[in-house]
Formats: sequence, structure tokens, C-alpha cells
Amino acid sequence: MRIGVIGAGQLGGTLARWCVESGHDVAITSRHPERLRAEMDGETMRIMSIPQAAAFGDVVIFSPNWSSANEAVDLTRGVIADKVVIDATNPDVPDDISGLETLIDRAPEAHWVKAFNTVSTEVLSRRRWHDPLLTEYVCSDDREAREAASMIIRDLGFAPVYAGGAHAALLTETGGPLRMREVDVKDATDVLAEALAVLH
Repeated sequence: MRIGVIGAGQLGGTLARWCVESGHDVAITSRHPERLRAEMDGETMRIMSIPQAAAFGDVVIFSPNWSSANEAVDLTRGVIADKVVIDATNPDVPDDISGLETLIDRAPEAHWVKAFNTVSTEVLSRRRWHDPLLTEYVCSDDREAREAASMIIRDLGFAPVYAGGAHAALLTETGGPLRMREVDVKDATDVLAEALAVLH
């Protein structure tokens, strides 16, 4: 599968490398692709501009800093229409609607899904392929997006668990009860039920 990764920070760069290891064809970008090209020298992935990487991917992993998220959506809105976009961002402060819902409002023609945003890359690296598998909660109202994200989560060595629609992403984002919580897949249902009790 062709995967475009928008945002080459610690999370985006790590996910891009793991996608390459899993056999996917990956393009990665940042706001400074020339600087990124020097940093990624020797990596077997393509370096592109933000719109090019979004156009390249059958699936797009969206992982810019939250402060740059709106700009990144504006730069890619025309090319992410009808594509699955995995939102790995977290708003800087909690709100009444999820960051995922904010992005959906900005580009409703994309198939949005929230994943890869609950724990640090250090935890992901330590727990990757570790038995019992680490839970990756998935939030989306879009079945196609949920299935695509779940497939990639499995490819990368984690266990996808559906947590609900776009509003349920509040559980996984800044201030939410699942944020920074390291959950084994055997405990995922009980932990989710506990978290859902506080969702408004």
C-alpha cells in the first residue's frame, strides 16, 4: 500500500519507518522537505512536499503538530478527498468537541479516523509486537477508515480496538481518560467501558 505521512516529527517519522519495514511504499513530508531530505538520508522512503505526499498515499497518516494542523489540511484538502486519513494529532487543550471532529469539519470529504495518538513513541517502540499486544484505540464514524487504520495497526505490531465514533476521540486526546494510558489488548474492553462512562 502507498502511505503518505504528513508531519515528520518523532511520531510521524517513527510510523513512516515502521510502515516501510512492513512492506508499504511510503512518502513523508514536513514544512521543510529539503531539511528533511538531509535528515532522512539513507532511508528507503520518498521525501515530498505536503500536497505531494498526500496525493501519493492511498492512506494518509496525518501527524503534524496541532498548531500546524489547519494549515496542513488547507494544503491537502483537494487531494485527500475520498482518501482514508489517520489523524494522529492531539489538540493543545481539551475542548467540547474532539480534534478529529474539528478536522472533519475542515475537510469533510476525506475518510477520517483517529489512531496512534494515545501513547508516546517510546511506549510504542517498547511495546511493538510485545505479548500481550498494546491496544491502539480507533475512533471513526467511517467504516472504510476504521478498517484501513486497523489493518495498518496490525501491520505495525499492535492491536486495534474500536472505541466509537469521531466524538469518542475525546477519550484518547488531551485530557481524555485513555490519553497516555498503556493498555494491554486483554484489558482493552474493560478500560474502554470505564472511559466511556465519563464521555459527555
